[in-house]
Amino acid sequence: MKIKMHEGQLIVPNEASITYIEGDGVGQDIFLAAKNVFDWAVKLAYAGEKKIDWIKLTAGQSAFEATGSYLPDATLEAIHSHLISIKGPLMTPVGEGFRSINVSLRQKLDLFACVRPVEYFAGINAPIKHPEDVNMTIFRENTEDIYAGIEFASGSIEAQKLTAFLAQELQSSKIRFDKTSALGIKPVSPDGSKRLVVAAFDYAVSHKKQRLTIVHKGNIMKFTEGGFRKWAYEVAEDYPTFTKLTYEAIKVKEGVAAAEAAKAEALAAGLIYVDDVIADNFLQQIIINPEQFQVIATLNLNGDYLSDALAAEVGGIGIAPGANINYQTGHAIFEATHGTAPDLAGLNVANPSSLILSGLMMFEYLGWFEAAERIRKALSTAILEGQVTQDLGGKLSTSQFSDLLIEKMKV
Repeated sequence: MKIKMHEGQLIVPNEASITYIEGDGVGQDIFLAAKNVFDWAVKLAYAGEKKIDWIKLTAGQSAFEATGSYLPDATLEAIHSHLISIKGPLMTPVGEGFRSINVSLRQKLDLFACVRPVEYFAGINAPIKHPEDVNMTIFRENTEDIYAGIEFASGSIEAQKLTAFLAQELQSSKIRFDKTSALGIKPVSPDGSKRLVVAAFDYAVSHKKQRLTIVHKGNIMKFTEGGFRKWAYEVAEDYPTFTKLTYEAIKVKEGVAAAEAAKAEALAAGLIYVDDVIADNFLQQIIINPEQFQVIATLNLNGDYLSDALAAEVGGIGIAPGANINYQTGHAIFEATHGTAPDLAGLNVANPSSLILSGLMMFEYLGWFEAAERIRKALSTAILEGQVTQDLGGKLSTSQFSDLLIEKMKV
């Protein structure tokens, strides 16, 4: 049966229809492995009372070979109708050609929040001294910024027209090489920004997090990135918060000690401390002081960089889950965050952990917390024991690893 959205709440039947896309490259290996884990987690958690009715869809290279389209209309329609989907990695060529299938899915389904939880699993060899201090969830705006796809090639008529318009109509002469520059436009709106920040605050409240950080480059891009910062603080006014703006006002009027005391009192009362950090400084702080941060709200390009940088701190994107969600309509796509690794396709050696953890996120989104917890415990135990795939220093194949997780869930 279809999952539905009613008055802002997901209605999830016991036999829930969920669409899936295996993906390109290693997708054929990791999806089968992950799907087996998902089915067993549901079976064991609910003793047959719940199950997933899987609906296979196509996208990427296999879809192109079959239909001539990398993202068939039928796939989009099915995801739109069934609300929830999970997928393996999809190929995206660099340079000229078609735009990213992943970006197209996010924009066409208006999946405005890219949600990337980053946490360390004991037993993984990580590149920083204290990876256990890294425990953050990134909310990345998914539909605006320079990823909107408004670009014009160097030497194109469109680029020349836009350059002329900027010079003649807006008196802007800041394009240094005005005859040869490629151009891109960076739209950032209060509407798009605020709905993303609302989702981040709702998450912070529901998960009892007490710090939300706005990451931006507003010191340089005053009206886009600076606008995002401004609108995020406006959203903060609707939640139980103590903001950096309030802290600074108290500090100016009464001194640092008074500001620190007010902040401590607010945190003791359960309020969320809201601050903002310049993006390049944040990249430094997540290495030096990662324990300071919990929930991050940021724009599209910043979020792309930050989520992969943080994943590297805890062992790499091979164990980093992700989801693209519209919290207003209920639509959500959960996905492996790594690439297609075509050289490993069909060899049964790829690590399915990113996709498995994304499935864990999916179960939490559906409210099937018991299934999610079984997966988490099994995966945590396997990693701690060193029973992992080759990329994490182990000896298990893709299928052996998933079989091991199933056995651990049975215990």
